[in-house]
Amino acid sequence: MNSKRQSALARHILVKTKDEAEMKIFLLTHERELLRASNTGALAASLAPEIVERVVWQRNTPSEAVLEAIRCEKTVLLYPLESEATEAAPIAAFDNVILLDATWQGARKMFNKSPYLKDVPKAHIKTQTVSQYQLRRNQPDGGLCTAECVIEILRARNQIDIAQRLEAEFAIFNSKIIRN
Repeated sequence: MNSKRQSALARHILVKTKDEAEMKIFLLTHERELLRASNTGALAASLAPEIVERVVWQRNTPSEAVLEAIRCEKTVLLYPLESEATEAAPIAAFDNVILLDATWQGARKMFNKSPYLKDVPKAHIKTQTVSQYQLRRNQPDGGLCTAECVIEILRARNQIDIAQRLEAEFAIFNSKIIRN
């Protein structure tokens, strides 16, 4: 089967489990990312729309869906810890994950300009995986792109099938974007 057909099939063959129905990943997306062909958040959202929701970040008008998720206290922000001594929340203990979908510099600015994110528990991905996404520069050591973060979140929540499908689609996406 050719890769285009596999890609189309992967988007339509999703097996729902109880955990999936309860889980939501909010991609708080910087507006500049919306039109970038290299944005991997769009890939994650298109592959698992029941789980991954893209929300455009607006500095002065936070998303009501994100604010409601924060109010229910079952939401964690995936964000680098300030220090090794900082206690990280386990992703699996939360129903919702907020992921800042921007460049590393952009994500830092978004966080600093979003007071409603300051008190949200922080989670950190501890993985031995090295990012395969080589398009953008200035990635910190251990940094993953948005799709790779979503894959790790899905793994942490035992959504292995969807994580594997996204990983396969990301490999295809990554090979095409690097060639262009």
